[in-house]
Amino acid sequence: MLVNVGQAKTDLSKLLARVEAGEAVEIGRHGVPVARLIRIEPAQAPGARFLAAHGSLAGRLSIAEDFEFTEAELDEMLDEPT
Repeated sequence: MLVNVGQAKTDLSKLLARVEAGEAVEIGRHGVPVARLIRIEPAQAPGARFLAAHGSLAGRLSIAEDFEFTEAELDEMLDEPT
């Protein structure tokens, strides 16, 4: 979707609602795109991705008593290519 600057000023709340719904909105000057509004994914707490995997790993994963990784280290491991 492309809107001109004036329309973007007037309809910013509506445009943000569309962006939150996953649509990209381009803002242009005289019909030429100069900027793009895109949704920013909410930040997750450290370790959230690891804990979310619990269901898919249920019964296949055990954690030892001497487990020492921090939640941030777990997230880093999940980000590494396999």
